Amino acid sequence: MEHPSLRIAMLSVHSCPIGELGTRDTGGMSVYIRELVRELGRRGHRVDVFTRIHDPRDEIVLELDRNVRLIHLRAGDMGDLHKLAIYPHLADFACALETFRRQDGITYDIVHSHYWLSGWVGLWAQKIWRVPHFVMFHTLGAVKNTLGVGEDEPELRIVTERQIVKGSHCVVAAREGEKQELMEHYGASPAAVAVVPCGVDFDLFRPIAKDEARRQLGVGAQDRILLYVGRIEPLKGIDRLLQAGARLGSGRVKVIIIGGDGHEEPEIRRLRELAGELGIGDSVLFAGRVQQEALPLYYSAADVLVVPSHYESFGLVALESLACGTPVVGTNVGAVGAVVHDGLTGYVAPDGMPVTLAGKISLLLEKDAGASASPASIRQSVARFSWSYVADLLLQRYHEALGGGRT
Repeated sequence: MEHPSLRIAMLSVHSCPIGELGTRDTGGMSVYIRELVRELGRRGHRVDVFTRIHDPRDEIVLELDRNVRLIHLRAGDMGDLHKLAIYPHLADFACALETFRRQDGITYDIVHSHYWLSGWVGLWAQKIWRVPHFVMFHTLGAVKNTLGVGEDEPELRIVTERQIVKGSHCVVAAREGEKQELMEHYGASPAAVAVVPCGVDFDLFRPIAKDEARRQLGVGAQDRILLYVGRIEPLKGIDRLLQAGARLGSGRVKVIIIGGDGHEEPEIRRLRELAGELGIGDSVLFAGRVQQEALPLYYSAADVLVVPSHYESFGLVALESLACGTPVVGTNVGAVGAVVHDGLTGYVAPDGMPVTLAGKISLLLEKDAGASASPASIRQSVARFSWSYVADLLLQRYHEALGGGRT
């Protein structure tokens, strides 16, 4: 059934969707927003994505794709601000949003916010514009605090998230487990939570012959490559990957770590020191930021993608790797347990301990073992996770909200 086109305000206050992936505040959420709005725009829906100005050179209005605009608004000082430092300026962002809307003569049908800071603005817009507000948190502060890894999230975030959950028309969760977390930690009503998975760009993420990928990257043909892709922070468990790598022996096993703001950031220095202490310093490459268009080369060159995280809302990189035909070994976080088929497309390490990760990785690296599925079969295993499917599910929820129901 064809639905009428919508005008959608998408909020991403703290993180610009076209920022450098793998840096502190730019990761899977930015990929999610970019791919979702592109798919919505192709279907004739008009989407404005609002974020704060990070650089004086930022264009106020930038055409991202067909029917999609990126709009930069002033909220506090320009430049990179810590997320908590943005909170006092959310009212300024809301005012700038309303000023832009009035000057442009727009009325929106839906406001969809991402992360708790944007959710605060989204609640305001829901009240003032009298339209349904959808929110996707991407990570939950209360859940992160139960892990005891890294810095605790402040009570301000937890309280604000609870207010957003209670006041929004719909909370979008990336998996059933997140829906349960929203109910347990925030008292969310089951009827107000929509489970919509993440997607993957199958045109970009596709298998490349391993020999050719390694030739282009200058990687040894006989090396056994363990790959990590994501932000560099304690919650991602990269130390567990290094400890697992050390158990496999320095030999031909190499670890490539993609992501980060630069080689001098404290976490990278800590990880370098740990690799040295483990005796694998020469076998670990910190590749820094890599353009998304180049990621399929790395996925295809690797023997296995490792997701050693303590917590993931979904774990988008696992989908990307599988779409490239490369098996995944990961902790049982996010959707890893749902998208990885044990023994076929990789393995799940239930307890996340380095010894368990090493054991699962070794199963894939054994000469006559490895994933029992071909790259084409591994890719086919995640075929349902297209961005078209994600957009279908969300549009259904949007139109249900506009047709009545919870307000």
